[in-house]
This record gives sequence, structure tokens and C-alpha cells, in this order.
Amino acid sequence: MEKSSFIPRSYSKSELAILYSPSITPKAAVRKLNRWIAFKPGLLEQLAATGMLPNAKCYTPIQVHVIVEALGEP
Repeated sequence: MEKSSFIPRSYSKSELAILYSPSITPKAAVRKLNRWIAFKPGLLEQLAATGMLPNAKCYTPIQVHVIVEALGEP
């Protein structure tokens, strides 16, 4: 079993989005990650339960954990 090098910590939205989509621009990567979050059933609600605000610029470590659990590691 391969050990992951991904560390769940606080990430800016663009920083995390680029990890998921490194071959596109940061702005496009954020839009893509936001679409994935919106389309994953229950994920927006889970993030809202962590206190995430729609206009937040960063994800907390807990929010990153929730996203990675839903979408997989970047």
C-alpha cells in the first residue's frame, strides 16, 4: 500500500483546486472544484456544517478533510 504525501492542512481555495487540476489556470481550477463540490451529494451541506462561508478564501483543515473524503486525494 502506497503512503500518501497529501497533508490535510489549511489551504487557499486556489491552492487546493490546483492540486486537483494542475494543468489549468488557478481561476479555472477553482471553478472546477466548486462544480465538483456542488455536484457531490451532501458535500455542500457537510461543508456548511463546518462553518464554511460561501465567500471564504481558505478551507480549514476540517473542511479539507471533508472534501478529500468526498472527492478523494488530489
